[in-house]
Amino acid sequence: MENHRIYKMSFSKIYPAYVAKVEKKGRTKEELDQVIEWLTGFDVDAVQAHLDAETTVEDFFAAASMHENAELIKGVVCGVRVEEVPHPLMKKIRQMDKLVDELAKGKAMEKILR
Repeated sequence: MENHRIYKMSFSKIYPAYVAKVEKKGRTKEELDQVIEWLTGFDVDAVQAHLDAETTVEDFFAAASMHENAELIKGVVCGVRVEEVPHPLMKKIRQMDKLVDELAKGKAMEKILR
């Protein structure tokens, strides 16, 4: 997992997929941005700056100030238990994926933002 291809992928390639996923399920881009800000500490302007700069996923998470409650994110994403992912970067990616899944599934925002 040290050199997974997603690490070098631009965050600007992933973000639109997150937006499409949540909007398809009746949630908003603003709600997605709120979830991303909670997890990473990046406000809307900071996320946009990363998108414009085509920051890699690796660099995006390296610059993030992960929320102290991120470790409370548990569950399965892509058949993998988030809390059992050993590689720190992949764990952060899976944590974000899990929050986006919860948002898309209609979970209440106060439960998503532990």
